[in-house]
Amino acid sequence: MRRFSVDERRARLARRHRLSREDRAADAASLAGDLVGLHATDPATVYLAARARLRVPALAEVDRALYEERQVLRMIGMRRTLFVLPLDLAAVVRAACTEVIEAAQRRRYAKLIEEHGIAKDGAAWLERAERATLAALERRGEAVATELSGDVPRLRAKIHYGQGKKWAGSQSMTTWVLFLLAAEGRIVRTRPRGSWTSSQWRWVPAGSWLQAPLAGLDPEQARSELARRWLGSYGPATIEDLRWWSGWTLTHTRSALASVGAAEVQLAGAPGVALPHDLEPEPAPEPWVAFLPALDPTVMGWKERAWYLGDHAPALFDTAGNAGPTVWWNGRVVGGWAIRRDGDVPFRLLEDVGADARAAIEAEAARVSAWLDGVGVIPRFATPLARELSA
Repeated sequence: MRRFSVDERRARLARRHRLSREDRAADAASLAGDLVGLHATDPATVYLAARARLRVPALAEVDRALYEERQVLRMIGMRRTLFVLPLDLAAVVRAACTEVIEAAQRRRYAKLIEEHGIAKDGAAWLERAERATLAALERRGEAVATELSGDVPRLRAKIHYGQGKKWAGSQSMTTWVLFLLAAEGRIVRTRPRGSWTSSQWRWVPAGSWLQAPLAGLDPEQARSELARRWLGSYGPATIEDLRWWSGWTLTHTRSALASVGAAEVQLAGAPGVALPHDLEPEPAPEPWVAFLPALDPTVMGWKERAWYLGDHAPALFDTAGNAGPTVWWNGRVVGGWAIRRDGDVPFRLLEDVGADARAAIEAEAARVSAWLDGVGVIPRFATPLARELSA
């Protein structure tokens, strides 16, 4: 049985995730494919993740792929998380993950609508709201959520929760209906209102944005293809890593791995899997440093993270499991960083890395700050160290 050392896995991580200097990506679309999607829940993550990996790390390159040439699409994918995906991979993810998520959320929303007295038949209410919202969007051509809620009275209905509690609040139907329409592939998120850090999305009908509809794929075949792509970028790994990353059931995970003929391997004392023709050693790259943003696809790529994260999770993750900004040195996380409102980039090392590594890390912090050019980024998820450094 092939045995992979931690050093081998770190070398693969560096090269396949385009983090070593000699392996940087040429463009944003190919990078999104190499990483099997760029996390996009926080819009700044897409740009900061690309900055760390592109040969020419320009904001305009990401905008070109997203909004001008439309080579990639922002959509709900694995674990009900927003990703930026190249179009061929978007079709795979939709069949492998999004369709199941959409069906589950639709059932949940319908039940809550009925329980809160908005309608006796929640499913029928949602269908009528979707038709009206899509018609309003087609009339406008492009709109933000507030404009659509002004056009469609149903969207202004609200569910109230937690009455009398500190966490009391309300949820409008606008978010739910737009989520379902997007998950079905009928509308898409386009350029936001505001800067590259904004999440106030403009919405358009999918037919007016995409040159052709996403291919319809068989879910089982799509899961097989997604498992193959993930193993090619993140393998070797454990079965639990793929199950967690994809959001699949264990049965679907095992079936997908079997369909690609995944080989059993050994990972520093734990069983793992890899693609059967991908067992050769990866040449170690030159020493490298990276400042990866919150929810970066690399730090969020595995459930079992000790081989690159060590014992730093309490400082760098929030209680919901969201990763904050991380400082990397040669395939392992050695600290955290933040972006202040003036674009300054403070960092803190959580272990002794030596004088040469510290100098390289200081130089990278200066490069990130220069790239930001005074733009501050408010973190969407307040991890302990990022919150402290941002103060």
